[in-house]
Order: sequence, then structure tokens, then C-alpha cells
Amino acid sequence: MRVSGVVRLLSLIFAMVATWIFFRSYMSFSMKTVRLPRWLGSAPKETRVVHTKCSNSKPCPANFFAFKIFSGAANVVGPTLCFEDLVIMSPVKNNVGRGLNIALVNGSTGTMLRHSSFDMYSGDPQPLVKFLKEIPAGALVLVASYDDPGTKMNDELRKLFSDLGSSYAKQLGFRDSWVFLGAQDIKNKSPFEQLDTNSRNRHLTK
Repeated sequence: MRVSGVVRLLSLIFAMVATWIFFRSYMSFSMKTVRLPRWLGSAPKETRVVHTKCSNSKPCPANFFAFKIFSGAANVVGPTLCFEDLVIMSPVKNNVGRGLNIALVNGSTGTMLRHSSFDMYSGDPQPLVKFLKEIPAGALVLVASYDDPGTKMNDELRKLFSDLGSSYAKQLGFRDSWVFLGAQDIKNKSPFEQLDTNSRNRHLTK
């Protein structure tokens, strides 16, 4: 029994020594050799959100005004006029109306001067004529349609908008979607204008 016990003890010691030699020869536990995968060890990068005026896709260059104009969607969603990060008119502000929604802005300082909406379906067009004729020199004019901008659009109004730089005022029709930024005493046609013609009007003009 004693011989058997000694053999077992020697076998255990041999196994422990062999294991120790193996780990020492083929594996290093030095902290210098321990490497965690980068996706485990790296700290999350800080995401920086860049704020742009009027939530534009990119910031405007220096010395340029930022603006965004949305026309209304049929007679369901009202238009939005934003200038230099100030929402001037919108459904949230509850200050938009059927027809044409117009805001005047000082072209030098960017200060909002006045805004109003004009019913171009069943309203009187004369208040809009008066409004356009009283636009001060150097003012910028932001326009967004809602539902119907064309039914009450007479020749005098079309000329006044054309004088502000519009290329589409002369063809504006029933329930067209129109956005426009013009200016008093502008020399050329404004590059900031879009017109989406009502499908019914396209059919009638064929």
C-alpha cells in the first residue's frame, strides 16, 4: 500500500509539473500580451448632431439667409414658412389659412416684418393687392400655397407677383401647389420657386 501510495503521489506531482511547464512554454499571461478585441475595448464614439437653421440638409454659407418653405398638402396639412430658424407661419402656430400665406422679411437684417394669409377661393382679392403694393423696398417675400391659390388670382395679382420675380404666377391655377421667395424691385427672376400643377389643370390644358 505504501508503494502504491508513493507511486500515486509521484504521478500527481509529475502531472502538476508537466502542466506548469506546458503553460509556461506555450502561453503567456503577462499583461503586455493580453489584447481584447477592439470592439470590446474601444469606448463608444461621441455622435455630434449638427444643428442647421430651419432643419435644412446642410448649413448655409456665411452672409446667406437660411429659409425653408413648404406648401400645404391639399386641404389637409397646412404650409410652413421658416426664415433664419424662426418658424413664421405653420399649422402648429395656427396662423395659416386657405389660399396664399405670405411673410415679409427685411432683406438686410432678416427681421420679420409682417405676415398674413389670403383666401384665394372665395375671398376678396383686393386685400392681397393692397398687401403686395405696400411691400417696402428691400423686403423679401415668402409665399406658400394651401389648398387653392388660383381661383381668385386675377391679372393684376399675377403681374404683382411677376414683378417680385415669379416665373409661374401667370399660370397659377386651381389647387396648384406653389412656393416662392421673391423681392421688391428684383432685377431678374427668382431662382427660389417651385410649382406643382394640379393634375386636373394639366388635363384641362391639353
